[in-house]
Amino acid sequence: MMENNKITIGSLSVSQAPHITTKLDTAKTMQNVLIALIPAVLVSTFMFGIRVLVLTAVCMAACAFFEWGYEKLMHKKVTIQDCSACVTGAILACNMPANFPFWMAIIGCFVAIVIVKQLYGGLGKNFANPAIVGRIVLLLSFTTQMTTWPIAGAGFGWVTPTEIDGVASATPLGLLAEEGAGLANLGDMFIGKTGGAMGEVCAIAVIIGGVYLIWKKIISPIIPCTFIATVFVIALIYYGVKGGAGDYNAIQMALYHILGGGVMFGAFFCATDYVTSPVMPQGKYIFGIGCGAVTMLIRLLASYPEGVSFAILLMNVCTPLIDSFVTKRYYDRLYGPKKEAKK
Repeated sequence: MMENNKITIGSLSVSQAPHITTKLDTAKTMQNVLIALIPAVLVSTFMFGIRVLVLTAVCMAACAFFEWGYEKLMHKKVTIQDCSACVTGAILACNMPANFPFWMAIIGCFVAIVIVKQLYGGLGKNFANPAIVGRIVLLLSFTTQMTTWPIAGAGFGWVTPTEIDGVASATPLGLLAEEGAGLANLGDMFIGKTGGAMGEVCAIAVIIGGVYLIWKKIISPIIPCTFIATVFVIALIYYGVKGGAGDYNAIQMALYHILGGGVMFGAFFCATDYVTSPVMPQGKYIFGIGCGAVTMLIRLLASYPEGVSFAILLMNVCTPLIDSFVTKRYYDRLYGPKKEAKK
């Protein structure tokens, strides 16, 4: 008999899983993720101006409002105190240009929270990362606005507001896709002096946040490391055969693909989502390698210069299959026919 989330068998009463008790709950986990996002948001604010903070606040507030409103409307327990909606809003904002219109951003927040998260049952039941799906929907719906990047340097006066409004900068991957265009400087990509989404332009800021999450044991290093390593290896092989690009050799181009676009940000903050990534370590390796391979497949062979979001979404869909495959192999190895024969 089951009553009040407890299973009663005779005189034995057992609560539902999970049965592990730690000091780290959902709210504390999400708060740590928000802390880890601070370096990327601050650097982006420094580069593109105060609008970065405003857009991030709008997305966080919109996501929290949509979660609260849906749960109230459906007479469900309100869960905005766990901060998961705020994390979704912050990550979604970090995947937008600093000049992205607020009303469009709010549409993305609605898709992420209501359609991807709440309609599937809320936190823990969504099939894909809400922020990733929100970004993809915005990219497909408002392509021009999602691919118009302000010039880096607005935050501290390298360029004037007039220049920012009138000129759009190219991302490193956009320059790579343009035949004959000069490539971005690797140093500029490392410190964030390039065009791109707010959270992905500065590699060092993303690394600091990612290391913080690993140090606090919020995420496992397996997925980020395998994701980034796969991108590096495939780019190294491709450009080793091709002979580099522009003035960059194969190693430099491999670094270019890691530092450019959303590889760093996606590896640390999107691919590591608890709900939509595999549970077991072996599954995490498969997931990370798959993300890196699909990303490079899109970047090198497709007409679209970036592939991180689509790669993560595809692997999110594959996560149940990966978990099933890895779990079966694990238990077959422990309790398979050969083990039974030895008994």
